[in-house]
Amino acid sequence: MNDHAGNEEQACGQWWRTGIIDMRPGSIRYRGYAVQDLIGNLGFAEMIWLMLRGELPAAGQGALLDAALMAAVDHGPQAPSIAISRMAMTCGVGLNNAMGSAVNVLGDVHGGAGEQAVGLYGDIARRLEAGADLASAVRTGLDDCIARRGKYVPGFGHRFHPVDPRAVRLMALLDEAVGQGVVPGRHLAIARAVESELQARKGRRLPMNIDGATAAVYAELGFPAELARGLFCLSRSVGILAHAWEQHEQGGRNKGPIPRQFLPVYEGHPPRELPPDRAGQGSRTPTGAPAR
Repeated sequence: MNDHAGNEEQACGQWWRTGIIDMRPGSIRYRGYAVQDLIGNLGFAEMIWLMLRGELPAAGQGALLDAALMAAVDHGPQAPSIAISRMAMTCGVGLNNAMGSAVNVLGDVHGGAGEQAVGLYGDIARRLEAGADLASAVRTGLDDCIARRGKYVPGFGHRFHPVDPRAVRLMALLDEAVGQGVVPGRHLAIARAVESELQARKGRRLPMNIDGATAAVYAELGFPAELARGLFCLSRSVGILAHAWEQHEQGGRNKGPIPRQFLPVYEGHPPRELPPDRAGQGSRTPTGAPAR
């Protein structure tokens, strides 16, 4: 091998750098573990942990992550991502296109509340570390959150469920995990304190929803806020795929987001006529231009 070829090969070898996978002919290792050793011995949620964190989860951590991922899989076609997956299938696209269209709407409003709630809990935790007591840390943390984001506190209240059954179950599992020493429980206590503070301010209960509960799980497990949205995308992708496939099996063409008998409210200019000097010109073909 000449020097030029050797330098080129070395440059190609340094084009991407990763600590995630070591893949060579006949050998695949994730974070150092041979793939054949992982297959059948590691569950999918544990694999997600390994890929994101670089190590295997400790006892109980993988199960808690699995519960959070499972809880947020689907919320029916009244959720924009699910509705879009079904609508996309009626436009004649493939499953990957429908899934991509649906996942791409998981933004700050639909899909971002979990990330925002992890951020809120983390902000309150930092205030505790700075010496504030829980009550004052929650009050000031909430005030800052509302000042930045408005009246909607991420992770609390639900437009559909008076009490979100998914959140109730996840919080019970978190209680068990704290009791077993799987997680420390600090963010769990913060989440409940936020719920209590909101109730005191509003004079009625504003219960934790799925985003607030999964945020408590992810924060307890040590995932940064930004990854909470990615984990939600992984979770909701399962429901998106299921609904896209069901719509494919049902068939149908161009099924829009609302039934055709419900027209959008028109707020534009009232009906009007073209000025006399413009009337009749629309059907003419410009000189020299071919008719279409």
